[in-house]
Amino acid sequence: MKAFRALSPLLVFLLLYLVTSLILQDFYKVPITVAFLISSIYALSITKGKLSDNIKIFSKGAGDNNLLLMLWIFILAGAFASSAKEMGGIDAAVNASLRWLPSSAILPGLFLASCFISISIGSSTGTVAALVPIAWGLSGELNIDSALAVGLVVGGAYFGDNLSFISDTTIVATQTQGCKMHDKFRENISLVGPVALLMLVVYYFLGRDVTGLKDVPEVDFLRVIPYLTVIISAMCGMNVVLVLMFGLAISGIIGICQGSFDLWGWFASIQSGITNMSDLIIMTLLAGGMLSIIRHNGGIDYLLKALTKKINGRRGGEMSISLMVFLVNLCTANNTVALITVGPIAKDISQRYGISPRRSASILDTVSCFTQGILPYGMQTLMAVSLTALTPIDVFTHLYYPMLIGLAVFLSIIFKRNKKASVTQVSAS
Repeated sequence: MKAFRALSPLLVFLLLYLVTSLILQDFYKVPITVAFLISSIYALSITKGKLSDNIKIFSKGAGDNNLLLMLWIFILAGAFASSAKEMGGIDAAVNASLRWLPSSAILPGLFLASCFISISIGSSTGTVAALVPIAWGLSGELNIDSALAVGLVVGGAYFGDNLSFISDTTIVATQTQGCKMHDKFRENISLVGPVALLMLVVYYFLGRDVTGLKDVPEVDFLRVIPYLTVIISAMCGMNVVLVLMFGLAISGIIGICQGSFDLWGWFASIQSGITNMSDLIIMTLLAGGMLSIIRHNGGIDYLLKALTKKINGRRGGEMSISLMVFLVNLCTANNTVALITVGPIAKDISQRYGISPRRSASILDTVSCFTQGILPYGMQTLMAVSLTALTPIDVFTHLYYPMLIGLAVFLSIIFKRNKKASVTQVSAS
């Protein structure tokens, strides 16, 4: 009963948002921020102790370093997307793509770009902010299913989120399991690499009948520079925050010099972009605070212990690790938070059942990206929706890559031969 009480805020949230939205077939009837607000108030109301102390616990969770970093990314991503759009960057990027890529290569080209950018900057949200407006514009010009174009970008963004050396999920997964990043990378690429190659082929065939425009407008290459700046600086390994700041500055300079807007107009476009991210920012803060209350009440500990009660052998251990990540990520809608929560227990399971550190790190990271990728209320999907006129369900139905990497993990657990865990446990480097 105590455990149910501790976990009940998650049930309140899922009933308010997910279940109600599915029943009504409308994800806008119950705004996600309202669902998180009501669930958070409920979590505070059932927590024993002084209200002032409980609010401090809530605030500490909302102020977690990882969550605040994500807020920075959201703010800068919104500002960059709005600034680049206002100075004509999207139209220029669309025209450049129409000129440079054969029509049949538009879809695999977008997916490949999403993979490369995400692995370079280590951020799925940053990749979504940079490429979704371009994919949206191209879909309109070429009469491509807009949900497909946006969905493949969001899906490809998880490729880098899962593999990048500077991704927060990679850092957390390797640190909690005690393995080197390049060992985890080799384990991961053997798992998801074939899936990415398969998706390139699939997108080629899906886009082979796309007909290009006969009269493509001239490309103003100066207006493409902000996007090229983001791509090149990302591939050079620059921090995602610096990448977006650099792109924002370049878009402002070019826009002012070309007369797209004056200084005050640029400021207005930045404000507009930040405002567009306000729901996402509020939701992140409320989710972090609510999880902190649930953890304080013992809900997370109970959930994890219940999942590890009947483990039998290496496959059982890997399945338990996968299920833990899946459920916690499902409840928190944040794969980094899920890995931080599950990581220490996953390490204990791995050591007991002979699972190598790089294998457990790979499972943790890949399952978290799979789960985050299929959530209609995941932050990346919500960001893509905020940059387009689509709904979360529109994007969800085209997230093929995240779905397939989840299947790849499951099959690898079932058919992979047992390999003894390395005796030497080393810290990530």
